[in-house]
Amino acid sequence: MIINDAFFQLEDQNQRLIQCIVTSQSYKNYLQTKQAMDACQDVAKLKKAFQREKEKFEQIAAYGEYAPDYRQQQRKVRLSKRALDLNEKVASYRLAETDFQQLLDEIGQRLAQTISLEIKVDAGNPFFETENRSCKGNCHG
Repeated sequence: MIINDAFFQLEDQNQRLIQCIVTSQSYKNYLQTKQAMDACQDVAKLKKAFQREKEKFEQIAAYGEYAPDYRQQQRKVRLSKRALDLNEKVASYRLAETDFQQLLDEIGQRLAQTISLEIKVDAGNPFFETENRSCKGNCHG
């Protein structure tokens, strides 16, 4: 790689883009919901319960239907996961995380299409629409 003025200009633009992302409402909402979720004692208890049930199930999962209480243990794992997922703070965090990921996916898509429409961008989201060009983080820079 040749380091010249163009390289430094790209580096400066990259820093401006990063600053725009970390000051976006989408990122702020993501951080707030993550902090609220991480600070919640109920969420910690639900995570611990889910982890405990998951570990119990993993011990017998290899034996499948032949393991005693296989179905009951499988059901306990699903119920503990559902309780965790339905917690208000976890659900809010997941929505904020998805919103922020969509912002990052849109930025990546725009960068790639600026270079060439032939570049494929793995957005990681099967429902990601490449036709939607809005910048949810209100990035104007």
